Amino acid sequence: MQFFKNVLATIVGLFLFCFLFFIIIVFVGVIAGGSGKEDVVTVEDNSVIELDLSEVTEDYSGKFIFTDFEMLNSEPHKGLSDVLKAIETAKKDDKIKGITITNSTSLLGIAQSKALRDKLEEFKKSGKFVMAYSDSYSQRDYYINSVADTLYLNPVGDLDFKGLSLEVMFYKELQEKTGITMEVIRHGKYKSAVEPFLANEMSPANREQLTVLLNAEWDTFVTDISKSRKISTDSLNSIANRLGARNAELAKQTGLIDKIGYKDQYISGIKKALKVKKDEEYNTVEILDYVKAHALDDLLADAKDEVAVIYAQGEIAGGDGDVDVIGEKAITDAFHAALDNESVKAIVLRVNSPGGSALTSELIWRQVELAKKQKPVIVSMGNYAASGGYYISCGANRIFTEPGTITGSIGVFGVLPNFTKLSNNIGVHTETVSTHDNAAGYSVFTPLDDKTREVLTKGVEDIYTTFVNRVATGRKMTPEAVDAIAQGRVWVGTDAVKLGLADEIGSLDDAVKYAAKMGKTDDYSVKNYPEYERSIEDLINRLAGFPVVSAKEDMIREEVGEENYQVIQRIRRVTKLRGTQAVMPFEITIQ
Repeated sequence: MQFFKNVLATIVGLFLFCFLFFIIIVFVGVIAGGSGKEDVVTVEDNSVIELDLSEVTEDYSGKFIFTDFEMLNSEPHKGLSDVLKAIETAKKDDKIKGITITNSTSLLGIAQSKALRDKLEEFKKSGKFVMAYSDSYSQRDYYINSVADTLYLNPVGDLDFKGLSLEVMFYKELQEKTGITMEVIRHGKYKSAVEPFLANEMSPANREQLTVLLNAEWDTFVTDISKSRKISTDSLNSIANRLGARNAELAKQTGLIDKIGYKDQYISGIKKALKVKKDEEYNTVEILDYVKAHALDDLLADAKDEVAVIYAQGEIAGGDGDVDVIGEKAITDAFHAALDNESVKAIVLRVNSPGGSALTSELIWRQVELAKKQKPVIVSMGNYAASGGYYISCGANRIFTEPGTITGSIGVFGVLPNFTKLSNNIGVHTETVSTHDNAAGYSVFTPLDDKTREVLTKGVEDIYTTFVNRVATGRKMTPEAVDAIAQGRVWVGTDAVKLGLADEIGSLDDAVKYAAKMGKTDDYSVKNYPEYERSIEDLINRLAGFPVVSAKEDMIREEVGEENYQVIQRIRRVTKLRGTQAVMPFEITIQ
């Protein structure tokens, strides 16, 4: 019987090996095929770019290097930085006559949306058109689409324009019901990341900072729309208050759109702008296809120098890191590569992070300190550069921020899960034997005692002091001055400049130009980092688990909807918090 079991196990093992090997071969074929010329779209004369943003989420989509199989190396070229560069190229491309935005759904943050909007404004100044149509506009999509010369809305469509709001989740009662509590230790009057564990409602200090923050973000929002639509900000605020543009007729009356029409009428308008006959098709190219068509431009450029842009995006979690997770290895390797490359004359650190691990933040801060001894290091802030995100920024030679960037949040806290109540409820008890008073350390099965709390509090205070001193040194301020605007409070970019936490308002392009100037070059191209290393083992593990995990996550997203799915993801992140954190407690999203 055992013999047959062994034979069966061998057959199953061989089958799984062959199956995975087949999948890898297919994957290699796809990658190899995708690198051929046939996959690059040819841009025709008299074309328009279709700005579909559904796949664009990060500033940088990464470059993946397979250490043991170079054929699998890939660079997706679908980050916002690629899109902005493509629009810049399209300004001077005689084949491109305009940009259309048709039922596009954006997942970009506030600062990213503004960067895109500004680039579209520049595109229009070249004499080319931007037109937009949607069956229904979310507030976030309307902000981007409102830059269009002509804005269409379906006759039965709606337009969401109501102002900004922010929802904070609280877990105190959940902890009481489950018996799983989070022991937290914080420093900072405004360090509201721990409030959800301690209360069921918002503190006055937190409500104060969030109100100031939302109003500042909204001011940027309506100021941009006001310029594009030629409507006063007072009028826009009035419209938002009374939901005065909620349908097509009202949106047209208030001037938020130009035309009420169907998609076919919108297409007719594009044909008219292109001087194409009604019964003929006009030439289009998707924005990511246009990106791909010009992906080699930098490689083929004959610029003698380079400016390195290192993207630090996502939560700071340590380890190797990935496209949406900041790890010290990927960032450290990127700095070393940029410093070792003699063509690189300056470095831009693009930060888009709400923070995370205090230790990893310190390690990356150290890389900035070492790097700027050899080459200028300039920081460009994206949607967030808060808490740990600000920690890794503060030492740079110069800091650029977008007006709507959320930054500051200079404060730290510690999080320790505790299962004492749960274990008692289910009848699980523990006993400890130790050789010394502190040998056992903290146990999740016993309450946090005063002595341990004192030790942990001292650790949090030490890290906070270090954080403040890092900022004081980098920004040439006194520790007292930093502490006065720290305490975990968050600020928008415009306030950060006034307070000395940043140097000037500017985009990533502005930061790159300044870095080039600091590097004493005006003949340069941009080199993106990090490069993320992969192995065949990584690929096999991903392929082996991908179908099940992907299907499960897609099913959850489909059933609960995108917004509720993001809430679930937020809860997951909260439950994984461990150790001392320098992280922002919330997100602001234009819906």
